[in-house]
Order: sequence, then structure tokens, then C-alpha cells
Amino acid sequence: MKTESNTNICNESVFNSVFKSNSKTVFNFIYYKFGNEEKANDAVQEAFVKLWENCAKVTPEKAKSFLYTVANNLYLNVLKAEKVRLKYADKSLKSTNESPEFIMEGNEFKEKLENALNALPENQRTTFLLNRIDGKKYAEIAEMEGVSVKAIEKRIHLALKSLREKIDGI
Repeated sequence: MKTESNTNICNESVFNSVFKSNSKTVFNFIYYKFGNEEKANDAVQEAFVKLWENCAKVTPEKAKSFLYTVANNLYLNVLKAEKVRLKYADKSLKSTNESPEFIMEGNEFKEKLENALNALPENQRTTFLLNRIDGKKYAEIAEMEGVSVKAIEKRIHLALKSLREKIDGI
């Protein structure tokens, strides 16, 4: 492990380089888990703050892994807190100027899609969204997830199979 000033995360230029090369992929990784841009931004920001706070302990080679781990842990903590909040939240109806039929069809499709995606195991959903929405290659996703390319291929295959079964006409 090198601790020279030019290869230390505590060096501002090295930290900026790590930020520029990883912030977008960490954001997408967490966004696909959260499904909420604001929460994903918060998680990414918090992950980089924690990286800066622990800059002396984390090497540049381990920074990417550290960021994914911290961001995923933040996601899990927020998810746990939201489950508690949802127990006590009131569901309110929103009024719009769209026709009731249009709203109903849109809601049915959205619900069907969300249910199908939510029914996927987390690893399949994340892998599927990273590949199909973000355009990540299997090798990139495998590196992010810490698994083999074959495992990513299997996840995509299973996700597509499940989605086809649950959503007719897509």
C-alpha cells in the first residue's frame, strides 16, 4: 500500500479524480436500488464524505469498493427507516385533470411494471437496471457487484424471464 502524497486519497487531486471517475456509477447503482434521485444523491454525497473522513485508511485502489459498500449500507439504513415510516403514513389521493380512464390505465401499467421489478430479487433488479437503463457492460457490472461475468449473465437472463412472465405485451 502506497502512502505517498500523490497516491493518497487525502490528496485533493487524487480525491477529485476518484470522485470524477466514480460518482456517476455509484449514483446509478444506488438510484436503481432507491428508485429516487434525491435519496440517491444524498447517499452518494454521504459516501464521498465518509471516504474523505477515512481518507488515511482507504487506498485509491480500494476507494471504489469503499464507496459502493458505504452507499449500499446507507441504502439499507434508509430502507429500514422507511419501512417503519410507511407503517404510520397516510395514503392520500392526488387530483388531476386527466380522464379517469387514462389515469386508471397509466396506474395499472405503472403498478404492473413496479410490481414486476420489485418482485425481482435485489441482485437481479440492480443488475438488470444497470445494464438496460445505464448501458453498463456485463464486465463493468460484475466488477461493481464483485461477482463473475457469468453470474451477471445469469441474473439478466432470470430477470428477463421473470419480467416477460409478469408483464404481457412488453
